[in-house]
Amino acid sequence: MSMFRKILSLILMTGILVSCATAPISGRKQMMLVSNHEILTASKVQYHDFIRTAPKSLNVNGKQQVYRVGRKIAAATEAYLKMTGLEKEIRNFSWEFNLVRDSQLNAFCMPGGKIVVYEGLLELIQSDDELAVVLGHEVAHAVAKHSNERMSQQLIAQMGSQLINMSLDNKSAAVRTIVGEAYGMGAQLGIMLPFSRKHELEADHIGVILMRLAGYDVDASLKFWKKMAAAGKGKVPEMLSTHPSDRRRIDQLSAKLPEIKKKYQPIQ
Repeated sequence: MSMFRKILSLILMTGILVSCATAPISGRKQMMLVSNHEILTASKVQYHDFIRTAPKSLNVNGKQQVYRVGRKIAAATEAYLKMTGLEKEIRNFSWEFNLVRDSQLNAFCMPGGKIVVYEGLLELIQSDDELAVVLGHEVAHAVAKHSNERMSQQLIAQMGSQLINMSLDNKSAAVRTIVGEAYGMGAQLGIMLPFSRKHELEADHIGVILMRLAGYDVDASLKFWKKMAAAGKGKVPEMLSTHPSDRRRIDQLSAKLPEIKKKYQPIQ
C-alpha cells in the first residue's frame, strides 16, 4: 500500500470512528464531520443570495406546477419519515420550490429543502409525473444529507494534504509540488468523484421511492432520464464526472423499479 493510501486510510478510519451516521430510507452508512446546524446556516445564506439575484420566472403555470408537485413530494417524505421513526429529521427541512428563468437543463437542491428548477428543464418535462422524477431526486439529496457528507469528504482530503506536506518538510520545493499534485489528483479521482456518482445514484433510488409514496407513476423516471440522455451533448467520461453515465443510471433504475413498486405504496 502506498504512503498516500495509508494516510488516506488512517484519516478515513479516524473520521468513521468520530462520526458515523445512516442515510434515511437507503440505510447507507455515512461519515459526518459537519453538523446540520453548520451546513443549514451556511446554505440558507447562499440560497437567499442566489434567489435574490436570479432572474424570476414569468411562467405562472410552470411556477404553480413546480410548487404543487414539490409540496406533494415533501408531504409524502415527511409522512414516511414519521411512519419509520425518523420524525426528528423533519425539523431539518424548510421547503421551498422555485422556478427561475434560465434555459439550462438543470435543477439543484440546497440543504434544508431549498430546491430550484430551471425553465429549460421544465420545457423537457411533459407531465407532473416527470417533474416528480426531478423533484424527488432533489429532495432525496436533502433527505440523505449529501451536502453534509461531501463537506466531510473535503475536510478529510484537506487533512490528508496537510499531513503529506508535514511529512515532506525535508524535501525540495519541486518534490513537494509534484507529490502534492499527485495526491490532489488521487483524492479527486479516488474519493470525491466516485462519492458524487454514488450520491447521484442514491438520489435516483430514494427519489423514485419518494415519488411512489406521493402517488406518482415511477415508470416516468425511465422516460425522463432517456430524454435527458438524448438531450445531453459533449459529456465527459463517467470516470471524470460527478454524475453516472446515462446508461448506468437507466439500467439501475430499471432493475430497482419492480421492487420499489412492490415494497412501497402511495401514502397520500
